[in-house]
Amino acid sequence: MHLETFIRRMPKVELHVHLEGSIQPETLLQLAERNQVTLPATTVEGLRHWYTFTNFSHFIEIYLTISSCICSAEDIELIAREFLRGQAAQNIQHSEVTFTPYTHFSLNRKIPFEDQLAALSRARAWAAEEFGISVSWVLDISRNVRPVEHGLTVADWVISGKDQGVIALGLGGPESGNPPELFAEAFDRVLAAGLASVPHAGEVAGAESVWGALRTLKAQRIGHGVRCLEDPELVAELRQRQIPLEVCPTSNVCLGVAASIAEHPLPRLLEAGLYVTINSDDPPMFNTTLTDEYLKITEAFHFSRETIEQLVLNAVRASLLPELTRTKLEEKFRSEFSALRGD
Repeated sequence: MHLETFIRRMPKVELHVHLEGSIQPETLLQLAERNQVTLPATTVEGLRHWYTFTNFSHFIEIYLTISSCICSAEDIELIAREFLRGQAAQNIQHSEVTFTPYTHFSLNRKIPFEDQLAALSRARAWAAEEFGISVSWVLDISRNVRPVEHGLTVADWVISGKDQGVIALGLGGPESGNPPELFAEAFDRVLAAGLASVPHAGEVAGAESVWGALRTLKAQRIGHGVRCLEDPELVAELRQRQIPLEVCPTSNVCLGVAASIAEHPLPRLLEAGLYVTINSDDPPMFNTTLTDEYLKITEAFHFSRETIEQLVLNAVRASLLPELTRTKLEEKFRSEFSALRGD
C-alpha cells in the first residue's frame, strides 16, 4: 500500500484541536443565519477566502467573529457534532478537544456553563453511538482576558465536569504579555482535584514560556512547545521527563515560528529525543486537517511508515484516557496498522 493511502486510512488520535477553531464555513454560515449575525461574506466561498490566514490579528478577528455566532447550547451541540463527524471521516478514533467556555458565558449570550457542558455531552454520546469514536474535553483559560481571576471560574468548571468527559485545564490565547505564572492558582486548584494541566506554551513566546508551564503550572503535556529548542537545558528537561509536545506544523508556519513545513523544527525535536505528537490546532483556519499534517510532514521529511506509526502511538500513549483504555487502544491501533500493511 502506498504511504499516502496508509496515512489516509490509518487510525489516529488528536490531542490539540480547538472546537471553535474547527468550525467549517458551511456551519458558520448556518449559525450566522440562525442567529442573525452579519459576517464579512455571505457565501461559503467568500467565507473560505476570509478564513485564509494572513496574520495573528486577523486570526483573532476570525475567532471572535466565529464565537459571536455561537449563541445557544444548541449551537454548541451543532458545532461539536459537525466536528466529530469530520474526525470520524479521518478515522480519528479519539480526540482531546479544547473548548473555551468563558467566551460563551461572558461575551456573547451568557450561556450557563451547565448548558454548555450538557450540549457537549450530547454530542459526545452521539459520536460514540454513531461512529464508535471517543472525545474528551479540555476547558481552557483565554490568557489575555482580565481580570485573570476568571481562570478560577474555569478551573471550577473543569472540576465540575470531571465525570462528564472533562479531563484537563488548558491555557490558550496570545502568549506575549500573558505568562503562565499569572494562572498558577487556577491550575493548582485543578491539579488538586486530580485533573490534568495541558497549557499552550513555547510557540509565539520562547523557552521561558515552557519553563513557566512546567514549573508553575506543572504541565503534563505542552501545547506546541517547539521553541524549547532555544534552550538546551529545557530540551534536556523535556527529554528526561518525556513531557509530550502537541506539535501543530501548519499552525507554526502560519504564525511565523517556521518559514515553511520544510523548515519546521520537527526533525530536530525528534533527533533530540523529545516526545512528539502531531495535531491540527484550528484546521479550517489553517487550511489543514490532521490527515493533511501527516501527509505534509511525510513529504517534507521523507518519514518512513514506521516513523508515522510511532507518532500516532505517541498520541495514544500521551492521551489522558484511563490506563487500561489506552493500552487497549494501542493494541487495536497496532492490529489495524498490521492489517493495513498486509493490504
